[in-house]
Amino acid sequence: MERTKVIDLLRREDYGADVNVKGWVRTKRGSKAVNFVALNDGSTIKNVQIVVDVDKFDEAVIKNITTGACLSVDGVMVKSQGAEQSVEIQAKSIEILGLCGEDYPLQKKGHSMEFLREHANIRMRTNTFGAVFRIRHNMAMAIHTFFHEHGFFYWNSPLITASDCEGAGQMFQVTTLDIKNAPKTKEGDVDYSQDFFGAQTSLTVSGQLEGELAATALGAIYTFGPTFRAENSNTPRHLAEFWMIEPEVAFLDLKGLMDLEEEFIKYCVKWALDHCKDDLEFLNKMIDKSLIERLEGVLKEDFVRLPYTEGIKILEAAIAKGKKFEFPVSWGCDLASEHERYLVEEHFKKPVIMIDYPKEIKSFYMKINEDNKTVQGTDVLFPSIGEIIGGSVREESYEKLTNRMKELDMKLDGYEWYLETRKFGSCPHAGFGLGFERLILFVTGMTNIRDVIPFPRTPKNAAF
Repeated sequence: MERTKVIDLLRREDYGADVNVKGWVRTKRGSKAVNFVALNDGSTIKNVQIVVDVDKFDEAVIKNITTGACLSVDGVMVKSQGAEQSVEIQAKSIEILGLCGEDYPLQKKGHSMEFLREHANIRMRTNTFGAVFRIRHNMAMAIHTFFHEHGFFYWNSPLITASDCEGAGQMFQVTTLDIKNAPKTKEGDVDYSQDFFGAQTSLTVSGQLEGELAATALGAIYTFGPTFRAENSNTPRHLAEFWMIEPEVAFLDLKGLMDLEEEFIKYCVKWALDHCKDDLEFLNKMIDKSLIERLEGVLKEDFVRLPYTEGIKILEAAIAKGKKFEFPVSWGCDLASEHERYLVEEHFKKPVIMIDYPKEIKSFYMKINEDNKTVQGTDVLFPSIGEIIGGSVREESYEKLTNRMKELDMKLDGYEWYLETRKFGSCPHAGFGLGFERLILFVTGMTNIRDVIPFPRTPKNAAF
């Protein structure tokens, strides 16, 4: 008999039909005469109840129906007598596809997030992580759909690079050299000319620079792929391996960039509300009771467009009135998450797009304003998260860009391919980067970024 997914079965009303379902046992309860088995196949957060007449089955089969076991069940679909579901199955035959031992970690009790991280190979079988990863899939679909509908082209930037987009140097090196006996130059440095690529290479921190090249040919592109940062940070907001969405658009100015950022993030939030109702309702009940209200609030409000200088004044005024922050506030400082969240959650009570940051705290490629003090950068600030998007108008002038790189003591060697676009038909352009896991944090209400990616990579941890 052909298998029916649980999500499809629960929508059916042709009671009396013979059906087959396959999945994993979430719970088993009952008496000596009848057992009730909650079966889940991952297609939905909801389980289907299997009613098992004990007398009709071999004792070994009943004994092996344990939490975590994998079953194939043939039976009759009937109207459920319980209030939690409309459909259940009267079992006619049961095949044990996979036994589950008594040491199965996911028993019917509460588990801490830290415990579940230690069992990341099976944590996706829990209700919470099943919901998170179904939403993660839907957000990926929303992103691709948005950009396709808006005429963007999906662009694949390389994972291995010889340049550092951020200029911070926190990159994972890629090499085939024997690190215990690496060849050396006459000066005693590692001779990377003998390495696989003939140069020192690393895993990318961003696909932006390559994306800019594509935008000068295709007009509007976006990248969506893994990026890597060797930052020794163990905060709930940082990963060493994470996914980034980075659109780049030719002929886009600062206003157009902010409009694009707002439209994009609202599209993703609406997609979640429209396509992930059951999972969001579960997370709203179990993880964050204000989750759905917060998501709906994003759609109702126009985002505030706030110059950095004005934002600093608001924070300083709050401090003068007794507001306590852990980190100091002054013009020129890089705002901490607590500052960003104050502006969003307490002062404006709506998302904020902050612009015109001091050039000293932003990347070399951002277009400098006429005041020569600030740049046309944009950070989209959200409740609970702080910064969720970072973007800017890119500097299109070859002279200004190279001067800025020299100011920052950046070596121009290795960036020739990037700088050439400023000599060969340069154009105004802009773009932004969205950390995919930051988006999933906001949409799910989870509080630790390690819990919205299947297998987190963090300092001293590359398990699974």
